[in-house]
Amino acid sequence: MHASQGRSAGLGLALASAFAFGGSGVAAKPLIEAGLDPLHVVWLRVAGAALVMLPVAWRHRDLLRRKPALLVGFGLLAVAGVQAFYFASISRIPVGVALLIEYLAPALVLGWVRFVQRRPVTRAAALGVVLAVGGLACVVQIWSGLTFDLVGLLLALAAACCQVGYFVLSDQGSGEAEQADPIGVIAYGLIIGALVLTVVARPWGMDWALLGGGADMDGTSVPAWLLLGWIVLIATVLAYVTGVVSVRRLSPQVAGVVACLEAVIATVLAWVLLGQYLDAPQIIGGVVVLVGAFIAQSSTPKAPAAGPVAGSAAEVTAAGAVPMGAVDGMDGSGGSDGVEGVDGGRETGLPAGRAGT
Repeated sequence: MHASQGRSAGLGLALASAFAFGGSGVAAKPLIEAGLDPLHVVWLRVAGAALVMLPVAWRHRDLLRRKPALLVGFGLLAVAGVQAFYFASISRIPVGVALLIEYLAPALVLGWVRFVQRRPVTRAAALGVVLAVGGLACVVQIWSGLTFDLVGLLLALAAACCQVGYFVLSDQGSGEAEQADPIGVIAYGLIIGALVLTVVARPWGMDWALLGGGADMDGTSVPAWLLLGWIVLIATVLAYVTGVVSVRRLSPQVAGVVACLEAVIATVLAWVLLGQYLDAPQIIGGVVVLVGAFIAQSSTPKAPAAGPVAGSAAEVTAAGAVPMGAVDGMDGSGGSDGVEGVDGGRETGLPAGRAGT
């Protein structure tokens, strides 16, 4: 019962994160069309979120001593890397192509889990990835304007690899006795990402007066500061918080597939708010992405291949029947309902240790 509730909560958080991330483009596009450079919009997004999270960073300042590598990795990959590489790639290749390559990340996550961490992957998760990526190709209409630019494709692939870092690092240490608080990790990740993007974006050259004016959203003038507030508070702070917590409650591979819904949400919001209408292939693709995400998240945990099914918590963990922290409910979704799925949906039969990143 507790496991099912934890999994449902994790799915809800993943969907909330997908909606929040998916809404960033709809708010950012009018700002860019109003005259702001895309990299300046990214810097405003991350720097603003970092300021909001400063009190949280101060509260969790012990993380600087305990988990410096995790904080730096999250800031460089999950925050600065994804943003910078994606915007660099769309300057050379079509947006749809760059988006599809970036969202190959769920498949790369499966590869990381299977071949680096040497943990089993369910067939449902793999099938979900295939369906989600295939549906995503229809949503972003990869066949329109496809051009081969090696540098652009490599930049988009780099964004995908950074997104893998987001999912893997979000899950890092979730089974440890003394976990790194995910909200604290996000706070320091945003601060580090903002520092890195400051060097890349050079915001001192930005036209700050544009933020005091309005931006056109399908014929309606919207205050630029309001759009920026949405990007900072909803599309960044809320998106990262719900996304990281959902990875803790689900798993990197399942949360990664659900994240593919971001492209569907972004397309629907663009349809409603920006007047960018969907055609039949995009609608069909969106349905396929939904089906893929549902199949992945509804897969049942594998039963342990060997070892005792009952006994003390130490015996179960030592035998590798459940991940570290599952018996204690370390990730906030556990309980003592039994071995199968006690940590809210993580697969059983995994080794106790996790590979570092």
